[in-house]
Formats: sequence, C-alpha cells, structure tokens
Amino acid sequence: MDPLAGLISGPRATGAFVLRSIMEPPWSLQIDDRAPLSIVAVGRGDAWILPHLGEPTRLAEGDIAVVRGPERYVVADDPTTTPRVIINPDQSCTTLHGEPLTEAMDLGVRTWGNNPDGRTMMLTGTYTTPGEISRRLLSALPPLVVQRRADWDSRLVTLLHDEVVRNEPGQEAVLDRLLDLLLIAVLRAWFARPAIEAPSWVRAQTDPVVGKAMRILQNNPAHPWTVAALAAETGMSRAALARRFTELVGEPPMTFLAHWRLSVAADLLREPDATVAAVAQRVGYSSGFALSAAFKRVRGMSPKEHRELALCGRTPGGVSVEV
Repeated sequence: MDPLAGLISGPRATGAFVLRSIMEPPWSLQIDDRAPLSIVAVGRGDAWILPHLGEPTRLAEGDIAVVRGPERYVVADDPTTTPRVIINPDQSCTTLHGEPLTEAMDLGVRTWGNNPDGRTMMLTGTYTTPGEISRRLLSALPPLVVQRRADWDSRLVTLLHDEVVRNEPGQEAVLDRLLDLLLIAVLRAWFARPAIEAPSWVRAQTDPVVGKAMRILQNNPAHPWTVAALAAETGMSRAALARRFTELVGEPPMTFLAHWRLSVAADLLREPDATVAAVAQRVGYSSGFALSAAFKRVRGMSPKEHRELALCGRTPGGVSVEV
C-alpha cells in the first residue's frame, strides 16, 4: 500500500457523503462540515471556490477541486455573493439563522439545490474520517488542488455523475469506489506536475530501488525486517540501500518502518473489536505491551486512549468528525 492508496484506506470512505447540487444564481454555500477532505466536480456551468486560505478560484465545466479541511470554505456563483446556506458537520443544511433547508431543497435521489433546471450542476464527495495513514499525505496538500478538464482525459467524473442518481442495491459501495478512484487520479496527476514540489517520500516512490523497498515494507509491516533482509529483496548492498533510502525518503528504512507500523496500528485500532494484542501481531510488534509502549512514546497516548477518541468521533487533534 503506497501513501496515495493509503489516503483512502481504512475506515475513511465507507458510506462517504456524495451529493449532486443544482443551482441557479444567485447562490452561495458556506461549508462548515469540518471534513478533512472534499471533492467538488463541476458537471455543468461554473462555480467559484473560496478556500480558507488563498484566492477565489473559478471552476469551469469539467474541472475538479480537492479541498483540504477541516477549515471553512465557500462555493458560490460569484465571489461577491454572500453565503445564504450553511452545510453543517452532520451534512445538514440550514439558513444563516439555523432554519432547516434539507427538505425544501430536496430535488430527488442524492440531489439538492434551489432550481431543478439551474445552470450549474456539481458533485460533492466528502471524506468524513481520515485514516492515520492518510494524514501524512493530507499534510502535503495545499488547501485547494484544482485539476482542469483540459489537462487530463478521464471518464470517472462522467461515471460518478451517472451513478449518483441511481438507487440500486450496493449503490453506496459503487459511489465509494468511484470517489476513491477519482481522488487517486486527481492527486496522481497533480503530484506529477513539473511545478509541484512533492514531498521527498512521494518522489521516492518512483525510484526503482527505494520505491520497491518502501512498498515491501508497507505491504508487509509484520515481517521482522532488517536492513540486510530488505537489501537482499532489492538487490543492493545493505550500506548502499540505507544510504539511498535515507537520502530520498528523509529517514532510514527502519525508522520509516516504525512510523508506518504505528500508522497502520492506529487505523486498525479504530475497529471496535480489535484488541491491542491482535493489532500488535498484525503490524510486527512482539506483544500488546510493546505496541503500547511505542505508541505512547511516539503519539503521546496509549492505544486504548486513541481508540476511545476515534470511536466517539473525534480525531486526536480534537476535531469532531462524522463516523
């Protein structure tokens, strides 16, 4: 599992919030849902996104925006239009005075807006709970990533537009997977831009030796890896691999592995029935005690405390999220 796949791994997008909005000017939506990550794809017309940090950005038909939360942002027909609707953390919508609007603006299956024939139609997909594996990648993203229609060729947006209004068995799973694919495609294209200074550990994924070593560690963290064993898998000497890995990734192989094990453990601990001992075995610790000691040393809390925060719908940073 590489970091880009890790962005959508774990408990994140099961039952992700996906909605089609149809709007006629003037309109302006203040997004206060506190979500860690959202995707906005314009299927018809245009829209403006006003991020918490940065300048207003216009999205034309076919453009896609990835918005990193949990800060507030605005989507509107024009940057000067005053917000008239608030989207809350539970994805309910109200007026600025708290009056409910969900029923009044209901336009059908996963469709909402102020006019069924509105000139702007857009899709919003919201990841409400980030996995621990994803936090490292999320921290590398700016508040707003925009993928222009002219810069890529993908049918995923069209498929998502087609599927969002269907109401068939298993439809939520279909939407989850399409949203996952769209997110990976957009971020992969964004990181590939020459002007983007991707983090060292992202760039290292493309190195034929270090990238292979990273994937070996990520895909099998429970194995009792040593630098010598990893070097044998990659066909390099131990010293050469350690030197090259540290240079490209920014940390030695075993330090990278230790951090990865704790990230995987943090995601696994969100599962209600997971025991510390069982998680320890899955990520390469000799016992629950060993995992607990490492977890508390690095993250400042015990696995039990971390799980209690996750299960009650709060991230370790204290932000309430929907689970």
